[in-house]
Amino acid sequence: METTNDTLTITGILENEYFKGIYHGDTLQLRKIYHPGALLFGDVKGMPYAKTLDEYLDAVAGRQSPEALGQTVEGCILDIRVVNSIAVAEVRVKMYDFHYHEFLSFHKLAGRWLLFNKMMSDTNR
Repeated sequence: METTNDTLTITGILENEYFKGIYHGDTLQLRKIYHPGALLFGDVKGMPYAKTLDEYLDAVAGRQSPEALGQTVEGCILDIRVVNSIAVAEVRVKMYDFHYHEFLSFHKLAGRWLLFNKMMSDTNR
């Protein structure tokens, strides 16, 4: 069953940790919200994308953050659906010259919501 508290908690994770972690290139902040076994899949500029959490965080650490480049990250939560201990958030993220449409799956373990999978597509709009 969905609760308002769960939706608000996930909203807070996205707004205060996920979007800000991407903006700052803060791999420690991002690692805290992902399950260690998280996987990321999708396409970027039409090319398949598949990474483990460690591969993704290595890529984040190896690039200049939007903050360092004087750019913005525009994050928009489109929808959050919660059923008991699982949830899916649909978000859009505009950063660099990418326009990502993402589906983020969460699971509540030991009272804490963690991001388990990230599916994304660069929509170019």
